Amino acid sequence: MLSQPAVVTLNHLLTQSGWALQRLVRFAGKTARFDIAPFSFVFTIQADGTLLAAEPGTSVDASCTIPPALLPRLALHDETAFADIHSEGDAGLLGEIFYLSRHLRWDAAEDLSRIIGDMAAERVVQFARSSQQQLHHSVQNFSQALAEYWTEERPLIAKATQVAAFVRQVDQLRDDVARLEQRINQLKHPSI
Repeated sequence: MLSQPAVVTLNHLLTQSGWALQRLVRFAGKTARFDIAPFSFVFTIQADGTLLAAEPGTSVDASCTIPPALLPRLALHDETAFADIHSEGDAGLLGEIFYLSRHLRWDAAEDLSRIIGDMAAERVVQFARSSQQQLHHSVQNFSQALAEYWTEERPLIAKATQVAAFVRQVDQLRDDVARLEQRINQLKHPSI
């Protein structure tokens, strides 16, 4: 159901950056499956490096299982998210898939330029990037202000130094109780 739109989108990204097609050509004929609950996508790499939705029941050379909760982290290019993807099969093909997922980018300006012209497309993309950076900085500043508020103004979160001091005090109390217990045992049972 969603395989065809996914194939069209991925092929657009691949052809938009010709280098990606060249990397996939050497895996022509290989099939990869991507399971993102509740969906499963199976693609076969063609001789020119483009993808084709594979027929149901086609044996796969590599598979990746991606938990849906991982998608936002992958979209934000969080490198640590790749460790949470379960993959098996052809190591070379999997390596190429992961490489492409890290480096393949959509050239929005190129697509927009066909509709609104080069200059307008470039300005729209610059505005979008600027807005994204501003939003990122705003979220970062807000989270830092919130953390400071919760640690300084209304202590809801303990500072690392406070936690370390508490741990030292607990250790000291444990040691003191152990020494007191030994002393009590010595008083109960004096050596003759």
